[in-house]
Amino acid sequence: MKFKDTDIQSLIGKVLRGGMMLSMTVVIFGGIFFIYRHGHSIPNYKVFKGIPPFLQNIGSLIHASISFKGQAIIQLGIILLIATPILRVVFSTIGFALEKDYLYVGISILVLLIIFASMMSGHAG
Repeated sequence: MKFKDTDIQSLIGKVLRGGMMLSMTVVIFGGIFFIYRHGHSIPNYKVFKGIPPFLQNIGSLIHASISFKGQAIIQLGIILLIATPILRVVFSTIGFALEKDYLYVGISILVLLIIFASMMSGHAG
């Protein structure tokens, strides 16, 4: 099967729209749970609580999301939103490889390596 540039661009557009819609749905779902559980509480701004431990690594985040903790579900939606453009670069790389446009394959892989190195090092820019 031969892929055209328009087919790949259409697929990439669907990935971006689907990722955005999925992340938005997850954030709204988490917001509903958060408001249901904590909507009546009054925050104490005199005490700094910091980030809850269940939001600090992916394993506890997934476990807390399965337990329907609103903050964890919202955080998971934000991670999905961040992952969406990364998926776009992955699909673009595959599309360039199918078109045998190796210069852009190399550039896309370089972009993915920069994103990966930034995520692993914790440095931005």
